[in-house]
Amino acid sequence: MTAVGTAAEIDTYVLAMPTPASPVVLPQWITPGNTHPNSRYQDAIWSMAPLIDNPGTNLVKLHWKNCPEPLRDQVKLAAWTMLNGQLRPTYLQTRGVQARSRSGAADMLATCLEWMRLARWLHERQITSLGACTDTEWRAYARERLHQVSRDTAAIICVRLANLWAFDQLSARPSGITRPPWETEGVDDFLPATGTAAGGENATEPLDPLVLGPLLIWAIRFVDDFADDILAAWTERRRLIAVAAATKAAPTGWAALEEWLLPMARAGHPLPASSEKREIQVATTYIAALTGSNRGQVSRFVKQHGLAEIAAARPGPCPLRVPITGKVNGKPWREHVDFNEAAELMRHLGTAATIIVLYLTGMRPQEVQGLRSGCCPDPEPAAGSEGRHLIHSRHYKNVTDDDGNHISAGEVRQVPWVAITPVVHAIRVLERMVPDGELLLSTAHHEFRSRHGHAGALRQDTLTLCIESFVNWANREAETQGLPGETIPDDPHGAIRLSRFRRSLAWHIARRPGGLIALVIQYGHMRTVLDARTSSGYGARGRQGIHAILDVETALATADTAARLRDRVTAGENVSGPAARRALTAAAHTPRFEGRSVPRTFARKASTFLARDGIVLYDNPDAFLICAFKQDNALCEPEPGATAPRQYDCRPGCGNTVRTDTHARQLRERADELDQLAAHSPGPVSKRLRANANRLRETADTHNTTAQPAEALT
Repeated sequence: MTAVGTAAEIDTYVLAMPTPASPVVLPQWITPGNTHPNSRYQDAIWSMAPLIDNPGTNLVKLHWKNCPEPLRDQVKLAAWTMLNGQLRPTYLQTRGVQARSRSGAADMLATCLEWMRLARWLHERQITSLGACTDTEWRAYARERLHQVSRDTAAIICVRLANLWAFDQLSARPSGITRPPWETEGVDDFLPATGTAAGGENATEPLDPLVLGPLLIWAIRFVDDFADDILAAWTERRRLIAVAAATKAAPTGWAALEEWLLPMARAGHPLPASSEKREIQVATTYIAALTGSNRGQVSRFVKQHGLAEIAAARPGPCPLRVPITGKVNGKPWREHVDFNEAAELMRHLGTAATIIVLYLTGMRPQEVQGLRSGCCPDPEPAAGSEGRHLIHSRHYKNVTDDDGNHISAGEVRQVPWVAITPVVHAIRVLERMVPDGELLLSTAHHEFRSRHGHAGALRQDTLTLCIESFVNWANREAETQGLPGETIPDDPHGAIRLSRFRRSLAWHIARRPGGLIALVIQYGHMRTVLDARTSSGYGARGRQGIHAILDVETALATADTAARLRDRVTAGENVSGPAARRALTAAAHTPRFEGRSVPRTFARKASTFLARDGIVLYDNPDAFLICAFKQDNALCEPEPGATAPRQYDCRPGCGNTVRTDTHARQLRERADELDQLAAHSPGPVSKRLRANANRLRETADTHNTTAQPAEALT
């Protein structure tokens, strides 16, 4: 037995030497349902597909031509070891809680590409062995490579380069590359200065409201108003194509062409035409299906009578015999759906449904790509009323097994997504486009002009192009329909990418009492109070991810509250409450938000604005008051360092309370509503309702007796 074989038996983390015919991915790392072809070690291109079970992930490949030949075998062995091995637990112990013994295919590919980049740098300096990469080379490469990127990206690069050394230790034939110096000295001194631009998801800008509004209007219009027409037209188009393909040449077909097509041409009417490869041609398939002739007969008939030139000069429509039911402003949106546009409309219909699901659920793009037909069943009626529609889906981010290894297939989300009516309609439309149990965005069923047979769901870059095409179509249609106010402008921050929908949070959710709890449930985050920033790992770098967005929306909401308070006292309303004087001072110094696009830099200002303890005003319409939040006075027991109240736990007698005459009126109106409910409720319930109504009236009476005009308080 060789020494290497003995070492492999003793150390289970050291892999045996691969042969040229060894599979790139060993069988134990391929899930049973993964049928993607596996490459061989000797191949010039390695497919990563056997490691990919996420339907929304690109099936990436590793091209070894990009690695210099003198270093290729060494880097290749380290890469194969990474694809099939696991880092030692002793190595991971110093890496933090997010360190994994095995990462996903995309991260492995990025790591290999980083190793190839190092190899090219070494090759340029005539270094032909990884073992010759000493401390001096590591330091020189770090100075050159890391200054080009942000601090966060540089930290990731350092981890990937360190993994080259770590996996080299686990290979059957180590190259002897030295340990990078930042592994022993600490990484901070090797990273760019703090404050360099952060990259990744945190730089994603929300969609501009002027873009999102009309975009959502057209998406919902497609799903609710146009879907039946488009699906029926697509069915009819497919029927015509099948008829034309199945029809055999017969004398009756030629006679039908002479009877229908030839008089049309001689009378000077437009001929049914299509545009193929930017050339106008006779619509052979359409004509064959309508006349009962064979497509070959149509081609010969067109050539014999010179109809190609007539069709090019007088191209006509190819109307499908499908009734139009959809309307825009009370009028049919089409006289007919054309045979040639049915495929395009089907593609736009799928795009429209995707836009609705992305924006109105808050799902990550990969989660939408992973949805399958049947994911949102109709709820069974409960207690005489309809229940909520729930979306059962898989999520993929940070999903690992018991050993901490990445699971490409993700796992079922423990808390289903809540689906509002437009989302349910969008899913139902997508379900009509694919077979039962199939991915809602299955590539095989959303390529309406061709069939490439690609597995999985439509890719994100493809969907981005689909959205761009949908916007262009909607703008042309808005002009045609005389709807200039519904055109979709260019977004100031660029393309409408899928990740931007999740960023475009509905700001009114965050400002409502209990709204943050709704966001926690729907978005799957653990932020139950405004400042529990350490409770979620979402976008923890740079701009603090979702928290920065919530800060912006909360700051805007508090500015609105201050503006309303100013308006009320200006109109002559009186103010009461222990924090009345403080609230009036805060309202006087809070700028009014008139409405504008909020730049990314506003997030930091919003956080600073909310941190002004005691002079930030939070509206609480459920408690009929304004909270001039000062942490020391708060009875809602906010977390240490919190800059906002627990609005769902507002308590009587709090020193932050402020009320106006409007609040007192609303208290009495609510009390009257409770009395009406009490009159139709059983005895114990009626008693409690009347007691609550009396308390509300007592609160309103207290305001009336203690309220003062603003002049008396300032």
